[in-house]
Amino acid sequence: MNYPHGGDTLSYREAYGRDPIDFSANLNPLGIPPAVQEAVRRSASLCAAYPDPFCRRLRRALAAHESVPEEAVLLGNGAADLIFRLAYALRPARALLVSPTFSEYEAALSQVGCACSFFRLREEDGFHLTRDILFHIADGYPLVFLCSPNNPTGQPVGRELLLEILDACEKHGTLLAVDECFVDFLDEPEAYTMKPFLREHPRLMLFGAFTKLYAMAGLRLGWCLSSDRALLDAMERAAQPWSVSTPAQEAGLAALGEEEFVRRSRALIREQREWLRVNLQSLGMTVYGSRANYLFFRSPVPELGERLKEEGILLRSCASYRALGPDYYRAAVRLPHENEALVAAMERCLNGKEK
Repeated sequence: MNYPHGGDTLSYREAYGRDPIDFSANLNPLGIPPAVQEAVRRSASLCAAYPDPFCRRLRRALAAHESVPEEAVLLGNGAADLIFRLAYALRPARALLVSPTFSEYEAALSQVGCACSFFRLREEDGFHLTRDILFHIADGYPLVFLCSPNNPTGQPVGRELLLEILDACEKHGTLLAVDECFVDFLDEPEAYTMKPFLREHPRLMLFGAFTKLYAMAGLRLGWCLSSDRALLDAMERAAQPWSVSTPAQEAGLAALGEEEFVRRSRALIREQREWLRVNLQSLGMTVYGSRANYLFFRSPVPELGERLKEEGILLRSCASYRALGPDYYRAAVRLPHENEALVAAMERCLNGKEK
């Protein structure tokens, strides 16, 4: 059974008989906010009834939180669910993706027979997206899918370039889908999100999720935003009934009120990301981008990920990403003592020592 993502701690436990420090899943290291946990507990008494299939309360609250019209919001069972729904609703013959990036875009599009082309992000450019992609968009793809900040590189796309890309997409009748699931971890998220341009640009769709910022991976709750209501309706018809559970809806409502939690999270991640970057570089790792809540790096140590498993640490190997090899890794930013444990374990691997 192939599992192309991070966070597979159960397989680790089966193999090693203990839980790892999990750097492979890029979630908020502070975990689920207490108010969200309490909302999930309270929701148990509501679960004898079917969940609201239209997520009315959460949809209204999320629209207000994101400063978009309520009719521009569609909720789903995680962002991945909505990515697949877009593929089923749009059924494009061709699409343009970047490489490397999140694998579920290609996986979803392959389900509807879409031929995917790839714009390769180059190491010599620091894995930044460049204006060269504009020449490819001119080929007239029905769909262009971007991730900003990109997973696994952590590089955001500047708004100026995104607006150029959006303009090119509109000229060629192309839908621009931008995955913003990690934008809240940027130091200045408001300078990168494309939300202000949704109302005037129906060829723009944005994806977000509660998964990362609120560490709600097990609850499965995501959203997409678009001013093309007909497309959102088609995506809604592509869903299974009751795709967002009552506990997930209640958790989302509680999470939207956690402003202080978000501030604390950003401050912690900003501080620890820089600490981890400096220390990984001092160990000879080449760190790229890494402006979200994870670090993307290249290791000079053969089989670093396998060696760290013996140390009780789980990294995200990037070997499964297009255009990357087994020496590339992604490590989530975690709590200070956990980040220190990672660096110490790496140092032992470099020196050929055991714990």
